[in-house]
Amino acid sequence: MNTTLSSSEMERYDRQIKLFGVEAQLKLKKARVMVAGLGGLGCPAALYLVAAGVGKIVLVDRERVELSNLNRQILHWTRDIGELKVNSAAKKLRELNPEVDVEAIPIEINEDTVYDLVSQVDIVIDGMDNWKTRFILNRVCVLQSKPFIHAGVYGMHGQLLVVIPRKGPCLQCVIPELPPESKHPPVLGTTTGILALLEVTEAIKIITGYGEVSIGQLILYDGYTMSLNRIKVSRRENCPTCGLKN
Repeated sequence: MNTTLSSSEMERYDRQIKLFGVEAQLKLKKARVMVAGLGGLGCPAALYLVAAGVGKIVLVDRERVELSNLNRQILHWTRDIGELKVNSAAKKLRELNPEVDVEAIPIEINEDTVYDLVSQVDIVIDGMDNWKTRFILNRVCVLQSKPFIHAGVYGMHGQLLVVIPRKGPCLQCVIPELPPESKHPPVLGTTTGILALLEVTEAIKIITGYGEVSIGQLILYDGYTMSLNRIKVSRRENCPTCGLKN
C-alpha cells in the first residue's frame, strides 16, 4: 500500500488533517475495517468511514434491500429494492471515494465464516440487528484481539460499547445472557444514524490515536429527551468470553 497521501487526498481530507495531522490520516489510509451488516447502523457507518479515508472497508451482509429498510438504511434507495445490500452500498461508496478499497461480501456471519472475516481486518463495526451474531462477533474479536465497536437501537434509544480486548469489558461482560430477539422493532431512522456516527468516531480515535477512546463506558442515548449518559462498566471475572480467569 502507498504510504503517502496524494495531492487529491490532501485536498479531500483537508479539514480533518487540520484537526489531527497527516500521520493520523496515513494511519486511516492503512486501516482495514469491517462493517458487519448494511442496515440502519451499517449504512451511515460505512458512509462516514469511507468519507474519512479508511483504506479498506469490508461490507458483510447476505440480505437484499426491502422497501421497509428505506427510512433508515441511507445507502439503499428506491431503485435498489431487491438488490443485495452489500452491492447497493458498495456502488455508492466507491463513487463517493475512489481512493478507498471497498469489498462487498454477501454472506451470513456465523460460526463458520466469522473467524476468516475478522482475521482480515483491524476493527469490526457492529451493524447487526440480532444479538446472536453480536455475541459471535464479540467472542471472535476478543479471541483475535481485534477492537469490536457495538451499537444497538430501539425506537429513539440506543447504546454504544467499545470493546478493546483485555483493556476493558467485552459485550458479554455487560450483557451476560443472550437477550430475546425482537423481530422488526420500532426505530426512528435518526437513532441509527446517531449511534452509527458514534461508532465511527470511536473507530477513528482507535486508528489515529487522537482523542480518548471510551473504554469501560457504556454510552446510553435517549432521543426522546435528547440526553447522552455514560455508565462505568468493568470486566466480569466469570465472563465466558473474556473473564479474568480465562
